[in-house]
Amino acid sequence: MGLAVTPDRSQSPRMGIEMIVVTRLGGGEFGVNPDLIQRLDSAPDTILTLIDGTKYIVAEPMADVISRVNEHRAQILSRAQDIQAQPRIELVPDLPADDDDLVDDQPVELARFDRARRSDRTDVPLAPAVPIRPRSV
Repeated sequence: MGLAVTPDRSQSPRMGIEMIVVTRLGGGEFGVNPDLIQRLDSAPDTILTLIDGTKYIVAEPMADVISRVNEHRAQILSRAQDIQAQPRIELVPDLPADDDDLVDDQPVELARFDRARRSDRTDVPLAPAVPIRPRSV
């Protein structure tokens, strides 16, 4: 009963590794979402009890299942730290449509929200109002 990790069976193209792979006593492998495991029992076989009461008897010892769950959670934390370390994407203002509007490579002034005053600047014109039409029934 080895600890063979089979990432190609336990990976989803959407989110990455979402399950741990365990082996039935009969030899077949299946994936279990470790967040749904409520309890592990070892009497003498390892029994996984999920939060909905479903029980699975697996060939791996309890210590191996616990280490797989811990590894799964460590991978989630590692991915979260990688996401936080990535540079943030910021919006860049559009350039004016005509080349005549450019003033010697000076930056374009954007309207900013003043958090201290809790109101928008009054010297920057707002976009035109959108007419509201009643819904047709």
